[in-house]
Amino acid sequence: MTNRHTILATGVAVVALAAAGSAFAQSKTLYVGMNGGNFEKTFTQGVFPDFEKANDVKIVVVPGTSSDILAKATAAKDKPQMHVMFLDDGVMVRAIGAGLCAKLKSGPELAELAPGTRMKDDMAVGIDLGMTGLGYNKKMFDEKGWPAPTSWMDLADPKYKGKVVFQSASASSFGLHAFLMFNRIQGGTEANVEPGFSKFRDTIGKNVLEFIPSSAKIAEMAQTGEAAIFPLTPTGISTLKEKGIGVEYAQPKEGSVVLMVAQCVIANNSEPELAQKLAAYLLSAEAQSKALTAGNIVPSNTKAKASTPEAEKKLEAFHANMKSAVTLDWDAINAKRPEWNSRWNKMIER
Repeated sequence: MTNRHTILATGVAVVALAAAGSAFAQSKTLYVGMNGGNFEKTFTQGVFPDFEKANDVKIVVVPGTSSDILAKATAAKDKPQMHVMFLDDGVMVRAIGAGLCAKLKSGPELAELAPGTRMKDDMAVGIDLGMTGLGYNKKMFDEKGWPAPTSWMDLADPKYKGKVVFQSASASSFGLHAFLMFNRIQGGTEANVEPGFSKFRDTIGKNVLEFIPSSAKIAEMAQTGEAAIFPLTPTGISTLKEKGIGVEYAQPKEGSVVLMVAQCVIANNSEPELAQKLAAYLLSAEAQSKALTAGNIVPSNTKAKASTPEAEKKLEAFHANMKSAVTLDWDAINAKRPEWNSRWNKMIER
């Protein structure tokens, strides 16, 4: 005869087994560090869901700037809390140097990537492409009868005196890129910026109306006719044009500067195989086509497709410009950046 204690024990056992089964069936979770805003929205809504469904996994975004994500990864290096992270290329070089990234597994998607997007030893790879070139006020150029710019040295052309807007090299990647390309033209390298510092003030510097900390003011200054020419990305130009501002992008003959967001699988994370699988998927043409459609994330995979003929035409032009884009020596830059910032602020913007 079954007594009350037996029934209770059986009931407890059934509940325990059910809980264990539930825990066993629970999906795994991957944590991805990336910029918030458009990046987070694009990937959580347009890219991650298919991977989550196919692999029975939940992906949680850890939002923050590249510096924020790097700090989090560094603090948890011995016991990583994230599995994959997206960082700006210059910051990613620091992450690789600090041993925070695991080498990406070889796969067919790597062969489909645009030139210059695979970082040292495939420890990280570009996932969102940008480039810094020249933006110009087409309305002003048309009125003046000026031809479109073709060189970084056009920033030093006397006809643009008082009409050049230049982002601070100590605060902006765009300003730093433009300065380093000027430095290269003067015979320097990222390991030797003396030519740039010695010649900038008497060339480009003479034409600069204002050094700005970011590109936020360019929209206003282009509309008021203060800004004729300035360093900017094709994406930045497209954003201004969508607001009805008459600007265009020009690819310098010396090349634009690669500006990309890269991804890496975090070393020693708790789900190495699944994290590698996610990283490979995010580099695929399928995933990057979705990111392009959902949030204008410019694909590094050259086989990714745009959703409209107009967008496809822009993408083709972008990849054509990428063929002449320059990848900077970020090891040299990061080693000297604080010193450069100080020199820039004292010598150029004083």
